Amino acid sequence: MRPTSEHENAALALEGVTVRYGRTTALHGATLAVGAGEVVALLGRNGAGKTSLIRCLLGQRKADGGRASLFGEDAFRHRARLMSRVGVVPETPDAPADMSPSALLDFCSRVYPTWDGREAESRLGRFGVPVKTPFGRLSKGQKGHVALALALAHRPDLLVLDDPTLGLDAVARKDFFEELIGDLSDRGTTVFLASHDLSGVEAVADRAAFLKDGRLVLDERLDDLKARFRRIAFDAAGEEARKALDAVAPLPPRLGAFGEEAVASRFSEEAFARFASAPGVAGAQAEPMNLESIFLAVCGEAGGAS
Repeated sequence: MRPTSEHENAALALEGVTVRYGRTTALHGATLAVGAGEVVALLGRNGAGKTSLIRCLLGQRKADGGRASLFGEDAFRHRARLMSRVGVVPETPDAPADMSPSALLDFCSRVYPTWDGREAESRLGRFGVPVKTPFGRLSKGQKGHVALALALAHRPDLLVLDDPTLGLDAVARKDFFEELIGDLSDRGTTVFLASHDLSGVEAVADRAAFLKDGRLVLDERLDDLKARFRRIAFDAAGEEARKALDAVAPLPPRLGAFGEEAVASRFSEEAFARFASAPGVAGAQAEPMNLESIFLAVCGEAGGAS
């Protein structure tokens, strides 16, 4: 498969990528491109296909169909060379249990010619990570900061984060994302982030891609996404009211605490004004939705919105 010009110039790209495990299809023809300097979040429920997608992207698995590329080159065929430009923070940070963070930094410094050991040591110092303690005795949060320090110390062009705050407490998650925000503001690294921590994602991402049952069902800038989604509450009766509602909310309404509720995925002030003034509609109100609420509406409820 020849890459399109858009994908040739992307930091990472998937073109019709399909992944199968026996008779089970984990990923159905996923197509996605992330440009240099973008921060894109990959969101999906457990089993949606996120891990399969990331494994193809990092060249750890050959796609059963389609093509995964990094910097315009096939990620599987050229993995050894391409990974020198990529930093990875896995879901479960892993390293030899008896090696200390200091020893890990020293070991990795011999692999990467662009290694910045002072920056990595400074990062660990900011979070009080004991650099002489064996990795196996560190807390999960400390292991996460070691993984981030190792991933960034060689100044990668692309940073891939696979649910890096999974299992961390609220304070540790906040610290991790604040550190990431500070780093991104300094260097404009391309970031591809899979996470269940939607409040943290919302603070850093430019775009969100939603995976549902192995299919990419949405890929949109966060600002645009939050502009077109609203949760609306109302009292309504009659066919005209239902037709007016269909213009802003494709999903059927449901009974809420204060009347009926619906998620408007095609919201505009004009369309909502027409709905609010339609015969049989009373007390219509529209409220903004955060990324978590939008994700639940698209991927967490029967039917979904698009």
